[in-house]
Amino acid sequence: MGEKITGKRFLAVTLLNVLITVVEIIGGLVSGSLALLSDAFHNMGDSFSIVLGYFAQHIGSHPETRERTYGYRRAEILSALTNSLLLVIIAIFLIGEAIQRLDHPQHINGGIMLAVAIVGLVANLASALLLHAGSHDSLNVKATYLHVLSDALSSVAVIIGGLILTFVNVPWLDPALTIAVALYIAYESWPIIVQTIKILMQSSPDLDYDNIAKDIKQVPGVEDVHHVHAWMIDEHRIIFSAHLNCQDLPLSQVEGIYSQVEDILRQKYGICHITLQAECSRGRDEELFNTPVDEENVIRPGGYKHRH
Repeated sequence: MGEKITGKRFLAVTLLNVLITVVEIIGGLVSGSLALLSDAFHNMGDSFSIVLGYFAQHIGSHPETRERTYGYRRAEILSALTNSLLLVIIAIFLIGEAIQRLDHPQHINGGIMLAVAIVGLVANLASALLLHAGSHDSLNVKATYLHVLSDALSSVAVIIGGLILTFVNVPWLDPALTIAVALYIAYESWPIIVQTIKILMQSSPDLDYDNIAKDIKQVPGVEDVHHVHAWMIDEHRIIFSAHLNCQDLPLSQVEGIYSQVEDILRQKYGICHITLQAECSRGRDEELFNTPVDEENVIRPGGYKHRH
C-alpha cells in the first residue's frame, strides 16, 4: 500500500489553488481571456475537490464498527466519484462557454494572459508534486491529483495561447484552447467514474474465476466449488466467499482445508477477506455463480417462509 497524503500536504495544495483562483479571476477579467477565467473556475472546483479528498481519506482510515463492519473505506470511493463527476460537469460548462465565445470573439490581452498562466502553471506543478506520492494507490487521491494535473495542462495551453496572442490577433484561439482542455479533463475523468461505479455496484473484480475453481479443487479433500461471490470494498481490497463440497471429514480436518484454500486465494490472487462454507453433498448441481432461488423456501423478515 502506498503512503497516505498528510493533512499538511492537502492544506498546502488547497492554499495554492485558492491563490491561483484569485490571481486567474483577476487576470481573466483584465485580459478578457475565457481560457484564463475557465481555468480559474476549474481551480475553484479543485479547492473543493482537495478538501473533500482529505476528509474522505480521514474518514476511510477509521476502523470497523458494529454499524460499519467493513469500515469506512467506501468514503474515498464516493469522494473519487464526486470529484470526477465534478470535473466532467466543469468540462461541459467550459465547452458551452467556449462555443458561445467562438460566435462572439473578443480582444484578448496576450501579455497579461501569459503572465498569469505562468504563475498558475508553477503553482499547479507544485500541487501535483505534493499529491503525486499517493496518486498510484488511492482512487480518491488520484481523482484529486488529476484535478491539479489537468489545471497544469490547461495552464500550458493558456501559456501557448498567450504567446501567440501577444504577437498575433487570433480571435478563435482562446475558446479553441478552452475546448481542447475541457475535452482532456473529461477524457481523464471518465475511467475513474467507471471504476468507482463498478466498485459501488459491487461488480466482480477482474479475477480468473475458472483458474480459482481449478486451484481450489486441487486441494486434497475438496471435490467441487460453487456459490462464488466476489466484490471490492475499494480499489485494493477484494472480498471473496464460496461453498466447498468436501469429503465427509471431521471439522478439525475441514479447518485445515480452509487454511490451504485461503493461502491460495491470498497469495496467488491477492484476495484479502475470505469466507468459506464446507458442504458434503448440498449444492453439487449448482454452477460456479448461478444459484437458483427456491422461492418456496426463502426466509422472509419475521422468520416465516414465503410461499406462492
